[in-house]
Amino acid sequence: ALQNNFAIRQARERIKQQEGIVVEVSARTIPNVAADAVYQHNDRDIAQAFPVGDRLWQINLTASQVLYAGGGVRSAVKSSQLARDAAVLDLQAVINEALLEVRVAFYRVLLAREQIKVQESNLALLQEQLKTATDRYDAGTVSSFEKLRAEVAVANAKVPLITARNDSRLAIESVRQALGFVTNTPESVRKVPELVGALEFTPQNFELEAAFEAARANRPDLERIAKLADSREEAVTTARSARYPSVAAFGGWTVRKGATNDFGDSNNGWIVGVQSRWDIFDGRATAGRVSQARSLLEQTKLTLGEARLAVDVEVRRAHSQWQQATELAEASARVVEQATEAVRLANARYNAGTGTQLDVLSAQVDLTTARTNQILAYYGYNVAVASLRKAMGQADEFISK
Repeated sequence: ALQNNFAIRQARERIKQQEGIVVEVSARTIPNVAADAVYQHNDRDIAQAFPVGDRLWQINLTASQVLYAGGGVRSAVKSSQLARDAAVLDLQAVINEALLEVRVAFYRVLLAREQIKVQESNLALLQEQLKTATDRYDAGTVSSFEKLRAEVAVANAKVPLITARNDSRLAIESVRQALGFVTNTPESVRKVPELVGALEFTPQNFELEAAFEAARANRPDLERIAKLADSREEAVTTARSARYPSVAAFGGWTVRKGATNDFGDSNNGWIVGVQSRWDIFDGRATAGRVSQARSLLEQTKLTLGEARLAVDVEVRRAHSQWQQATELAEASARVVEQATEAVRLANARYNAGTGTQLDVLSAQVDLTTARTNQILAYYGYNVAVASLRKAMGQADEFISK
């Protein structure tokens, strides 16, 4: 995903775009060199009216350097650099978001795989129960109703197994999309990748106050907006600089046509000077640009405040989800143990003739439900931990390791 995820690749390109803007804006801080030339061929009537003849040409080589621009050049460069820093932070935020998507999609594959195992196990036990009921029916010890009920239970168990297998295929496609995996050749179209891993419950501890502090200090999206606010502040200075005069020095070499059309008869020499421009009245255009820049700055500050509130809410929700997932994961393990023992006792009683087939089927349904709830709880816990880490601004565990 770090190499091929499309959102991450786009974020990297935005950094390159901002770096290009920095280079463009910084060009005003160093001397600029330009060459220009003109060649003019005049009509005979015009040529007779001017002593220069029917041809005119001139070549200029000029270097110029901005000496003073009201602080506009310096602020523009700093603003572009802050925007580039914001793009770098945006990349980190995109990476965190993309890797969370990958991790959740990966867990979804593991969940679907475990669900297939649970449903296959359930179907195998029901088929064994059907065989027992059939043997007893053939021996004349039970009625056809018990055999029929066992057949219905087997048929019903095939539906969630088919659904689980389809969920597994869809989950694999979600991983493929999150990874940016675009290879889809005739040779690989039917290959099913083997994802290595298992849903496990490894308890971790997160303090809510520490989570808030970590999020405010580490969230790259908050840092990005703060950088943009600083950039907007520099943009105000850039807009305000138009109220002051600009001064630039220039120098160069000029070659001009002489009295004849021969190049050797040309006049040449160096030039040097200083030029200045001051827009004393521009129809309040500068005031309008300053007002726009200040408004953009205030909007960015409001966006930062809104984002901080959203992060606090996200952390609180993620922490609450983690608490719930922890409790469910701990409870599910005990239920599976109890349900497994219940199935064993129900089968023993049924084989001894003291229990009914309904007791066995009910116990088996309870065991399947308990196992399903357990893997769902383990899936929810792992997703909750990953979501909380992302909300706290912590790098994905894969990168941390």
